[in-house]
Amino acid sequence: MKRPTIADIALRAGVSKVAVSYALNDQPGVSDSTRASIKAIAEELGWRPSSAARALSGARAQAVGLVVRRPASALGTEPFFMEFISGIESVLSDRAYALMLQMVDSEERETEIYRRWWGERRVDGVFLVDLHTDDPRVPAIEALGLPAVVIGPPHTAGSLPAVWSDDAKSVQEAVRYLVAIGHRRIARVAGPEGFAHTAVRDAAFREVCAEAGLPAPEIVHTDYTGDEGARAARRLLIAAERPTAMIFDNDIMAVAALSVAQEIGLSIPRDLSVVAWDESQLTQVVRPALSALARDIPAYGASAARTLLALVADEEVGNVEEECARFVPRGSTSAPSA
Repeated sequence: MKRPTIADIALRAGVSKVAVSYALNDQPGVSDSTRASIKAIAEELGWRPSSAARALSGARAQAVGLVVRRPASALGTEPFFMEFISGIESVLSDRAYALMLQMVDSEERETEIYRRWWGERRVDGVFLVDLHTDDPRVPAIEALGLPAVVIGPPHTAGSLPAVWSDDAKSVQEAVRYLVAIGHRRIARVAGPEGFAHTAVRDAAFREVCAEAGLPAPEIVHTDYTGDEGARAARRLLIAAERPTAMIFDNDIMAVAALSVAQEIGLSIPRDLSVVAWDESQLTQVVRPALSALARDIPAYGASAARTLLALVADEEVGNVEEECARFVPRGSTSAPSA
């Protein structure tokens, strides 16, 4: 069946196409009864405005966008994004808004998508994730005039509002706990070095280790995958001075470290304590259950969605600080055996 048009509605209602346009766009020029009749016919026919017509009329697209510059497999293996998106959808669905999701492999491709979406009025705004320090996407979006909310530290956001949590506090809490139960050699297996939140966590980790009088800590940067997490854990655990505790930047890498420890003949938590960031179902179903830095990720996504929709509605919007991740001890951490 062909898509219904304004002409189809006009024919059914016995009015002109101009009258239909007035009615559907809530403009004066038709009576209330005619407007109601036309809208009822449009609903019956399943008529929806085209994106091209919406762009010409200046109407809102009723959609927002999220571009993720990671492999598509990341959505299936890393729970953070699916939980974050579920939080976004919980807000968008109540407002009859859609989420456009695109996976890309380069910054140039990502920026081009923003230009196309905005130029064609496909979206009313976007979420900007995985921020880098001095991220070139920020000035590009500012120049477009595209409403956007940064998911990350405010110092990376330029004039854009940021939804963020204080990762430094979370790192400090986890390290202080490990020090309190006796650990002196603590390593960190982090995400990509270029990410702004990685830099924040790295700096906080070094600072809190120095504060506790620990030796210069080891930090290994990875791509967040289980393979890279396992490789980093193996390298650290076969060193002459192996760590007695390790903090991982996601749950997948922490779970991979459990297998590496078993492969080497180490017992968790007696020989090695493991901490994951973020909390997920995965951290709770493995054995031993993983100590984790936990936060309400769906609530984080919902807050980001509310902020973006407020920005789209031309409301005054500032930075929004969400509750930081809190350390939850479980079976994967204990005092070191020696």
